[in-house]
Amino acid sequence: MKQLTSQIHAFGKALMMPISVIAAAGIFLGLAAALQNPAITGEAFAQMQVPQLIIGFIRKVAGALFANLPLFFAVASAIGLAKAEKPTAAFAAVIGYLMMNTGISATLAAKGLTAATTTPQALQQAGMDQTSAMMLSAEYIQMLGIFTYNMSVLGGVIAGLLTVVLHNRFYTQQLPVAISFFGGRRFVPIITVVVLPLAGVLLALIWPTIGAGIAWVGEMIGKSGQYGAFLLGACERLLIPTGLHHILNETVRFTPIGGMATVEGQSVVGALNIFNSSLTHPGAIPDDTVRTATQFLAQGKIPVMMFGLPAAALAIYHTARPEHKQRVKALVLAGALTSFTTGITEPLEFCFIFVSPVLYVLHALLTGLSFMLMSMLHLMIGNVQGGAIDLVVFGILGGSKTHWWWTLVLGACYAPLYYYLFRLVITRMGVETPGRESEDEQKAPQVTADERTRVIISGLGGEANIEEVDCCFTRLRVRVKAMNEVVDQTLLSTGANGVNRVTEHDVQVIYGPQVEKIANEVKQALGVS
Repeated sequence: MKQLTSQIHAFGKALMMPISVIAAAGIFLGLAAALQNPAITGEAFAQMQVPQLIIGFIRKVAGALFANLPLFFAVASAIGLAKAEKPTAAFAAVIGYLMMNTGISATLAAKGLTAATTTPQALQQAGMDQTSAMMLSAEYIQMLGIFTYNMSVLGGVIAGLLTVVLHNRFYTQQLPVAISFFGGRRFVPIITVVVLPLAGVLLALIWPTIGAGIAWVGEMIGKSGQYGAFLLGACERLLIPTGLHHILNETVRFTPIGGMATVEGQSVVGALNIFNSSLTHPGAIPDDTVRTATQFLAQGKIPVMMFGLPAAALAIYHTARPEHKQRVKALVLAGALTSFTTGITEPLEFCFIFVSPVLYVLHALLTGLSFMLMSMLHLMIGNVQGGAIDLVVFGILGGSKTHWWWTLVLGACYAPLYYYLFRLVITRMGVETPGRESEDEQKAPQVTADERTRVIISGLGGEANIEEVDCCFTRLRVRVKAMNEVVDQTLLSTGANGVNRVTEHDVQVIYGPQVEKIANEVKQALGVS
């Protein structure tokens, strides 16, 4: 069970690689959409040929990224779960994804289903009504030139997981001397070519049942309306300490649970895919469909990330002991600015998540309420973060149809609500937020930047205790041999906002947006590429 938990965390970490690229591409796409909106830039700019060519180029680049998301997730899944030889796993994942879809395509062809026979026109000629023909046609797609089921990101994840199982089993495989050249890591792509087409055949037989099940769950969430949005917002925050919120998010963003739409005869599934498709294909998706999708995206986070959590940071500062206010000020100010601008919240959340279950649950419920209210007020702001950048690019620049002003109205309510609720709980319940710790538990003096890497390695039990080092958006993720060698106070002295012991061998140290630099410094000190 503990091994499974560790693998789930590794999988959640792997999903962040494509998401980081998509989030950045989404911002550029949002700016391009705004610049092509005559209501924002004026009719004269919309008629200027050179700027519009550049904007069109940006759209095509972003569209290519979004169109190939399944392949990216296949590679990311393999890299994240490979025990060693990660480049080989990534290479094999590309092959595995192609081979799996080839197996699916061959099975479909045996049933008489091809790109030509599943067009809406061909299906109508076979006796289907127009609506049924459109819906059935949308279940299939041409992916990298292969006719296959439209499984979106889930298909990529399945291919990546199957490939990495083969990789971890066979990357050290020894063969007889006569064919030893094909052993070891070279054997992984070979066995992938053999196994993944067969897996594709099996998947083609069971996918209609799987797809129907996913569609049923999505329909149930869709029917729950704003209550589904509330559950998503609250559950995502509750899962923050475990790191599993990434998996919940990706399920809604890239599977039918987050909604379905049809663009140019192709089915688009998942809330984020629908929103991005509405940017790349203006007018192709009805606004009501986009609004249904965005209730699971950034709009529900904006009142919390931009207003609620910064107000909670102020409450933490005001309730700190006078002698510790200067230290706490630097901590919460950095966290508040990060939350306000980018929507990255862990540096602030880890100031109270582990010391007060009451504040933790309160924060989760208020986040869920924000998601629900934004849905009820018919907002239409997408992307994934929920900070000021998303509000400006996807809300204000998106025009009046996004109803962006309601985020400011709710934010104006959330700021005092968070401040007074946090201050009340902290003072009445004696919560030991930063600056209120017991005297024997005060943070050790902060180390200098030059000493930081050495102290981090020491706090993790020394070089001999560290098996693997990596990071996500805000967390240094480390696999250690012995958890009892990890010293929280030593790690906190390096500027960390918190330490989360996920399993008996996996520990996460929360540093915030600067974690990428810290992870690289630690890897260099350990001699890890």
